Amino acid sequence: MREKKRPTVLRRVSAGCGTLLMWLAGAVLVGMMLMACANMVLRAVWEPLKGTYELMGFGGALVTAFGLAGTQLVKGHIALTIMAGVFPRRVERAVDAVANLGCGVFFALVAWRTALWSLSLVESGELSETLRFAYYPFPFAVAFGCLVLAVALLSDFVDCLPEAFGPAGRRARA
Repeated sequence: MREKKRPTVLRRVSAGCGTLLMWLAGAVLVGMMLMACANMVLRAVWEPLKGTYELMGFGGALVTAFGLAGTQLVKGHIALTIMAGVFPRRVERAVDAVANLGCGVFFALVAWRTALWSLSLVESGELSETLRFAYYPFPFAVAFGCLVLAVALLSDFVDCLPEAFGPAGRRARA
């Protein structure tokens, strides 16, 4: 019988943040749905809500960015498995490790550049067109979502290492 591995600190952090962000994404999505319904009803009986289009765009960005890490944790992203089973398990895990590392670095860079862009929005004092409020918090939130995804991907990379690059006998004994 296989003994369950204790999750690493990296895995616990990414799972906690990813789960929290997934709940926040769900709450934002419910808010977007309520706003869309209210806007349709008000449009029919009176006048529509001001700034709905703007808020839907911001909400869509939050839902997308906040859902990334949680989806990675449950392996819900699209994966190409056309070559699955063709190569030995060790080679497949090595490919997974390299892919997770590359994607983790990529999303860390996306988070960094998005945060820098958000800082430039803070400095310029740019406001949204209709509602006239500062929208730099939204790119900061997107940067955070990408950073949590990067941590989840790097955690997956660390999990792949023993099976992909560890001693051959270790797998046989487990």
